[in-house]
Amino acid sequence: MSATLFTADLKDIRFVLFEQLESESTLGPFYEEYNEESAAEFLESAHEMAQSVLHPINGPGDHQGCRYDSNEKSVITPNGYKEAWNTLAENGFFQISAPVEYEGLGMPHVLDMAIGEMFTGACMAFALYPGLSRSAASLLREYGDAHNKDLIISKLYSGEWAGTMCLTEAGAGSDVGANAAKAVKVSEDTYELTGEKIFISSGDHDLTENIIHLVLARTPGAEDGTKGLSIFLVPKFIFDADGNLGERNGIFVSGIEEKMGIHGSATCTLALGADRKCVGYLLGNEQQGIEIMFHMMNEARLEVGVQGLSGASAAYQYAKHYAKERIQGTDIRKFGQKDAPKVAINKHPDVRRMLMNQKVLVETMRSFIYTVAHQIDTYLHTDDPTLKRNLKGQIDLMTPIVKSYCSDRGFESAVLGLQTFGGYGYCSEYPVEQLVRDSKIASIYEGTNGIQAMDLLGRKMRKANGALFMTWMQEVQKEVSAAKAHDSITAEADAVNKALQFLGQSAMHLGGVAQGGNIAGSMLQAMPFLDQFGNVVLANHALRQARIAIEKGDDSNFYKGKVLNLKFYVNNILPQSVALGKQITSKDESCLDEALFQ
Repeated sequence: MSATLFTADLKDIRFVLFEQLESESTLGPFYEEYNEESAAEFLESAHEMAQSVLHPINGPGDHQGCRYDSNEKSVITPNGYKEAWNTLAENGFFQISAPVEYEGLGMPHVLDMAIGEMFTGACMAFALYPGLSRSAASLLREYGDAHNKDLIISKLYSGEWAGTMCLTEAGAGSDVGANAAKAVKVSEDTYELTGEKIFISSGDHDLTENIIHLVLARTPGAEDGTKGLSIFLVPKFIFDADGNLGERNGIFVSGIEEKMGIHGSATCTLALGADRKCVGYLLGNEQQGIEIMFHMMNEARLEVGVQGLSGASAAYQYAKHYAKERIQGTDIRKFGQKDAPKVAINKHPDVRRMLMNQKVLVETMRSFIYTVAHQIDTYLHTDDPTLKRNLKGQIDLMTPIVKSYCSDRGFESAVLGLQTFGGYGYCSEYPVEQLVRDSKIASIYEGTNGIQAMDLLGRKMRKANGALFMTWMQEVQKEVSAAKAHDSITAEADAVNKALQFLGQSAMHLGGVAQGGNIAGSMLQAMPFLDQFGNVVLANHALRQARIAIEKGDDSNFYKGKVLNLKFYVNNILPQSVALGKQITSKDESCLDEALFQ
């Protein structure tokens, strides 16, 4: 172990999968080959790949970045990226959760997410490429046409081809309904597209022989706004029914963005139909584009939450090992003693506080995100209509929290990790400064966190007259009751319950503000509400893990750590929900005054 070599916490990953979620027994009926032994093999192999294949290209790829070939109007990825891509593809890591009918391994999404955590933590910029391809394949499984569907999906899962999501335009940004790209029908399902897309992650690269772009555009006569958008499959190279590549399609890179971080990830401006015809194939029906694209966007948002977890976990592991190795100062309890020995900085109270903050956030976020992935696995396979409906509701409710709360906490953890290193952390000889830069983007793309908060408050909380929220509250109350059976955590269970009730009061207050016609006043507190919600969500996971650890009856440091996590969370992190609740219910709207920001 060292402060420069990537490591993952395999023990905690296995704890969540098999002791907390009991995924071997609950998912076993759906995934015949999945059990703790098979998962352990995949996890160990993935960890070795993360350390030996991805981590070595992380720093060099950051320094070199992607390069734009103006002659070919294409992108060259950093040295080692193509070799890493081929290695992962050859070893089946792009096909972990792919269905067997597409030559996949048919494993649960929760295992894929655990492996994704490791790959992303080892090299975040690289991990963006296969992540988008999986999401594109998933969308095409639902909406692809019969002629090319199986061919494209199989190639996306195998890593032969890659996929992208093309929404953003310069004049629209997050206002997707203002998109101006046009699509004109030239045959039954074939269209010619013109326009420009910006900030397209993986918009072009040399990792695969073809790229499948999923592009939002507007057909003639379509209504304004998001409801008028359609979605098109636009290949980089035209191909025949057997997958043989033909001529280059008219979608070209006109430039790549010079970014703060994720330098190895190609973020492109794409010109459609500028140099030659850009051919696209309609998916679904005209003006169904935003509905279809949300299928891919929601998957991408969950993966962004994994990015937050990955950055947080990597930063914690780096900081923990550095703090154990770095000798500086004396024990504060021996301050002033002439012959007091120098100690490792992990003996200093402030460093221990920072490390504990990271540890608790990482382990509760892992519990939260894996739980949602486990729910997705169950939802996809259960035949119980009531269970299916309830799971869908909870997944929808939690998606903006996974994306926003975990991406923000991931960045905070990366910053804390850098702080533990002190001045060395600010220098590129250690990987934490890159983690800080790489992690920040997660709160911005796939819909900024403010937009996620508005979606949570304006849409998800209103669904079924608040039934999704009430169902979640009832589940937390069940966990509180179960935890109270253990005297050692009764006080903490009571604290979580009080925070839950306070969250309910915030929800009632904001609902009343909106119903009174003050939409701006309600949405002003959308982000604080999401943070309060996320704060209580992670508190519930800390409580659950502590209860499971106590019931395990194992007095080893790992299980003691789960109980200590809960006590730290309740006393050091959970109080933030009280402050946020007071902010939300304060009725202060001073920042909306028209006298400001003129």
